[in-house]
Amino acid sequence: MAAEGESPVEIFKRSTAAAVRAMAERPEVQVAFSNDPPGLLGSRVRVPVPARDLNPRDVAALRGAADAVALRLRHHDGDVHSHLMPSGDTARAAFEALEQARCEALGARAMAGVAANLDAALDDRYRRQGLDKVTNRDEAPLAEAMRLLAREALTGNPPPVSARFAVDLWRPWIEQKLGRDLQSLSRLAGDQEAYAREVRRLLARLDMEVGADPEPEPSEEDEQRDDAEAEDEPNEGQIRGEAEDEGSRTETVSRDDSQEGDAQEGMEAGAEDMDGEPMDGEGSEDPAGQSRPWRDARRRNEPDEAGYKAYTTELDEVVDADALCDADELTRLRMLLDQQLRHLQGVISKLANRLQRRLLAKQTRAWEFDLEEGLLDSARLARVVANPILPLSFKREKETDFRDTVVSLLIDNSGSMRGRPITIAAMSADILARTLERCGVKVEVLGFTTRAWKGGQSRERWIAAGKPPNPGRLNDLRHIVYKAADEPWRRARRNLGLMLREGILKENIDGEALLWAHNRLLARPEQRRILMVISDGAPVDDSTLSVNAGNYLERHLRAVIEWIETRSPVELVAIGIGHDVTRYYRRAVTLVDAEQLGGTMMEKLAELFDEDPRRGAAPAHGRRAARR
Repeated sequence: MAAEGESPVEIFKRSTAAAVRAMAERPEVQVAFSNDPPGLLGSRVRVPVPARDLNPRDVAALRGAADAVALRLRHHDGDVHSHLMPSGDTARAAFEALEQARCEALGARAMAGVAANLDAALDDRYRRQGLDKVTNRDEAPLAEAMRLLAREALTGNPPPVSARFAVDLWRPWIEQKLGRDLQSLSRLAGDQEAYAREVRRLLARLDMEVGADPEPEPSEEDEQRDDAEAEDEPNEGQIRGEAEDEGSRTETVSRDDSQEGDAQEGMEAGAEDMDGEPMDGEGSEDPAGQSRPWRDARRRNEPDEAGYKAYTTELDEVVDADALCDADELTRLRMLLDQQLRHLQGVISKLANRLQRRLLAKQTRAWEFDLEEGLLDSARLARVVANPILPLSFKREKETDFRDTVVSLLIDNSGSMRGRPITIAAMSADILARTLERCGVKVEVLGFTTRAWKGGQSRERWIAAGKPPNPGRLNDLRHIVYKAADEPWRRARRNLGLMLREGILKENIDGEALLWAHNRLLARPEQRRILMVISDGAPVDDSTLSVNAGNYLERHLRAVIEWIETRSPVELVAIGIGHDVTRYYRRAVTLVDAEQLGGTMMEKLAELFDEDPRRGAAPAHGRRAARR
């Protein structure tokens, strides 16, 4: 029942939230209305903000977006999905799209009104993405074409008008590869595991990298049967245990002595490893496959945080952005970023010009006069005319300390940044890189995430090893170089569009990312080094936190920040989007709205350049002001 004075928009919000909970059969779900794209995180649902006039077209699209999220909650099993997830990025995107098509098809089959809402939401989404303007196949994402063809097979509904031409561009190629096999998905829609295995088979036929087919999960009956058999059969270790007790005790003593010596040798080897990376072929892992704790902190340019370790570092990667995406896709993503930039170009350009004026004003020009070569000093030409015997005078501009600066932007590429925050971060990084390059300041743009959800291959190795306790960080890191410091902006501009790619944003392990970006700066020849971190939350990796203490990643992040701020020549500043980062960083600011990011980035950089770098860190009162 509507409360007195409640507006129609509020009534609509309340009824939409109730519909989401009812359709998902999850009364505990929290529904938030946001300008960001629709999404789902745990039991929190994000749907678009309704228009004030509640016009029918926007209402239908909003209801469709809410229905899609609710159906995902109702029909999707995250464990089954992650267990069968393909290994290749292209295959992952298609696998995700086809699973969403399955969830939506189950709702559309049962409820005609839901089917109409989903049609409106898809049509609105593809118009916003510009899919109605594509002219060739390379401009249309294959994953979306697969989704709509699967939807057609599951429900009989044709693609939305805005995406019909894009799907028709892909249809002949897909049908040539698969024939009518997509129709087989219809009878499997009610069984997620069977459906997912069939999808993997179809993706493999499209020459996508899906990896080895995972073994079926054992049922409870199988596990009980195995346990009963294990209890009936004598354990080999028990048979031999009594006979070997004495020998084992002797062997343990000698092994302990040898391990003590090996540990000493390992520390010496680590001291020689100046880059802090495992030496080739040795010292990277112990016999159980678990990497040793961080070694020789002073030489590794890292904090002495002995309690933090990684289960394995073999699967981590530092990769250039263009290696994660083909050239055509990068071009399309860059065009999408340029479309977003067009809306904010006026505001951000004003901020960029203001920053440029402040930076150029600090570049006080100083000249050397009476030189034998250089630029002709026109001010002294009069004396040469008066006395032709005198030689011509030349001058040369002195180099300024201001130019000897490098700035590194480290951007959180976690899943929670998806939508407006990552778009604003990419736009701001683009504008900032151009502005600083014009001012003679080198800038690099970096991103950090993980290669997979839920631990990836690191977790698989840990499980295969018998789940040893306290494994440490249990996921595969992915650190991305969007723009190197020495790379001109015009060459790297396409790479920044990669942040908008679906599937690139996963977990965030901030501490190690901060060390990586910091050590890159230390290797630079510039005298002044500035590191700006842009994040929207505390470090989160479900795989790591499920087997370690709840503050494991946060404790390491705090140790890294404290070490950089007190012992490193790198100047550190952080910007939090919707998250209070001032409790971690001394020089920090927190934004409520991602739209403020561009202006705040430029303002914080201007403040840093206004300071004298030889004075070191900002004084206490300056830090308090930064927090405010």
